[in-house]
Parts: sequence; C-alpha cells; structure tokens
Amino acid sequence: MTFTHFDKDGNVHMVDVSNKMTTARIAIATGYIKMAKTTYALILEDRAEKGDVLAVARLAGIMAAKKTAELIPLCHPLPISKVAIDLKPNSKLPGIEIKGSVKTNGKTGVEMEALTAVSAAALTIYDMVKSVDKEMEIGGIHLTLKDGGKSGRYETT
Repeated sequence: MTFTHFDKDGNVHMVDVSNKMTTARIAIATGYIKMAKTTYALILEDRAEKGDVLAVARLAGIMAAKKTAELIPLCHPLPISKVAIDLKPNSKLPGIEIKGSVKTNGKTGVEMEALTAVSAAALTIYDMVKSVDKEMEIGGIHLTLKDGGKSGRYETT
C-alpha cells in the first residue's frame, strides 16, 4: 500500500491535486457529547451562564470547517460552498447528537472539514458547560457520507 502524503523518499508532502478534475463534493460526519441529565436540562432550557450553548456550538462548527486547512497540516484550503451543523438533543444519551455537512466544488474532498466541524461543535458544548459538568464524554465522531471525486460515493449503513 502506498500513502499519498509521502514522496518517493518517504518525506511528508502535500498531495498535488492540480491535475484532478473539479467536481461537486459533499461530506457528512456525526458524533455526540454525553452529559449529566442536569447539564442536558440546563442546555435545553437555555440556562447556561455563557449563553445559548447550541447556537454558539453551531457557529463554532461552521467556523472550524472553514479553518480546517490551518489546523490539519496536509489539508488543502478549499472554497467551501456550504456548512451545516445539526444539533439534536437526545434524552437517551443524555446529550447532543452532532451532524456536520460540508459542500464544495473542488479538486479534493471535504471529509476533514466535516469531521473538524463536528469536533469543534462538541468541544464548544463542553467548554460552555464544563463549569457544571466535567465528566462529559465526546465520542463517536466518524464520517457517514462522502461523495464526489474519483473514488465516488462512500456511505455507512
């Protein structure tokens, strides 16, 4: 198996995508943050001291997707055309399910942007209510859909 982020001498490099076709691309990632029932209620009732936890987390996810190339060393900066962060309260966790969708027309995919968006949204939720719940758990962050480009469609079942 060859890894595209290494040259023939084994040195790390950014993959050359200049000869790839520009295509419509989408990626969706999901994850969750589990918390105490009291923390969950605090968020849903908009009683957190720092403000609207879900609104800030949604904004953080969007901003993180746009900054992915600055955070992940070998990611290409991409012209992102859409980022959507869906935050779904789940009383069974209890916690928040997070879904990040990212679109572009580009020469490489937006999987890392979707994963980064979900991660940042979860971390933001943690940050906003950590004063009342330090035992929150962030997990399950994974790619659920990737479409576009040479490798085509990938979707979890």
